[in-house]
Amino acid sequence: MTGDSETVTNVSLADSQGAIRTSSVNTLETGSVEKSPTSIAIKLFEYCRERNWSGWDPYDGLNSRLFQALPLQFRIPRLALTQFLKRCPINLRPLLLVPRGQNPKGVALFLSAAVKLHRLGIVESQDVVQELAEILLGLATITGEHTAWGYHFPWQTRTGLIPRWEPNIICTTFAANALLDLHDLLPDPQLVERAAGAAQFILDQLYREVDDHESCFSYTTLETTEIHNANLLGAALVTRVARVTGEKRMKEPAFRAIRYTVNRQHPAGSWDYGERDDPSQRWIDNFHTGFNLCALRVIGRYAGTDEFEPSVRLGFDFFLAHFFEPDGTPRYYHDCLYPLDIHSASQALITLIELDDLDAGSREIARKVYTWVVKNMWNPRGFFFFQKHHWGTIRIPFMRWSQAWMLLSLATYMEATEHRINQPETQNQKTETARGIPS
Repeated sequence: MTGDSETVTNVSLADSQGAIRTSSVNTLETGSVEKSPTSIAIKLFEYCRERNWSGWDPYDGLNSRLFQALPLQFRIPRLALTQFLKRCPINLRPLLLVPRGQNPKGVALFLSAAVKLHRLGIVESQDVVQELAEILLGLATITGEHTAWGYHFPWQTRTGLIPRWEPNIICTTFAANALLDLHDLLPDPQLVERAAGAAQFILDQLYREVDDHESCFSYTTLETTEIHNANLLGAALVTRVARVTGEKRMKEPAFRAIRYTVNRQHPAGSWDYGERDDPSQRWIDNFHTGFNLCALRVIGRYAGTDEFEPSVRLGFDFFLAHFFEPDGTPRYYHDCLYPLDIHSASQALITLIELDDLDAGSREIARKVYTWVVKNMWNPRGFFFFQKHHWGTIRIPFMRWSQAWMLLSLATYMEATEHRINQPETQNQKTETARGIPS
């Protein structure tokens, strides 16, 4: 089954305006040039850039111009359309007049990946990272000292409709971290200013006290539900900005929020997705667990504390024990294999690399995950599939969910293995290296 309705043009490496270096392909990871991480990253990069980083999304159904013209603007029809298009193996978006779009979170992931690829010498031109930064800044909502980002589609929750472009903590943290990643490469005070504005938005608009000792960052200004990965990612950004700007006053609210989530970690090491007392949030999955762990590790690095390291170690043990099959297949839930999702694979690679100091077998599991994802989810035309189910594969080339995440995970994987192969670094050097939040 296929949902890829577009025509893909084969582009030679020399056609990318000198942005890609062809000599960097190696076979050390797989023994095959065609399936090496560098070769696949180059082809994926070209696929996405050729489309101006724009595409469809699993949750963009409400952008349908046909649906918007119908008298069905209620909660149930909105949920039904979104979930139907997400699960449908055939891409009906062109028929429903859902346009391709640039998703701020996706653009942020592309920017963070491009910074890594530039450092590796694979993306040679700085024009690419600057192009992505300009796109990302152009998608921002800037009000006074606040800078924020939202999705390019509206989305229906249990309680209400979140409008298109409504700022949320996830888009905002990814975008701000990408700007700081670029600042690390090409220092620019404007990038720090915008990232600081994002942290200020989170502190001023999304911060709320739970009790006398704990607080939590909300997903949006319209939703007050406690979502653990959103809370930790927001706190991690605030911590990073505090480190970059020297604003120590940011640390206290961030740490109150961090302790909220750490204190709700289960004894076995897992977290529920959220704290609402119903099945809609009481589940444990692969990539949100990875977000939590990587955010806690970043917090420790930028705040210079090991307070949360026991939580990271306990959570990583759970992660390794519950989210992988022996051949590296990344499970979606801790107690269920399907759907086999590209997001689980991409974040698994990042988590396994970022926390590899905690388990000697982490790199080997990462190698198996990489082998599995290339074998099962890669289309040689230049993109990754969305999901595999018992009944078949959804092959729609979603830009944010699939391509952006995989480009970042490939860049992270190559960054780690290139260091190990060509220029080994000491553990002390690795600890001091400030990577962006891989989420």
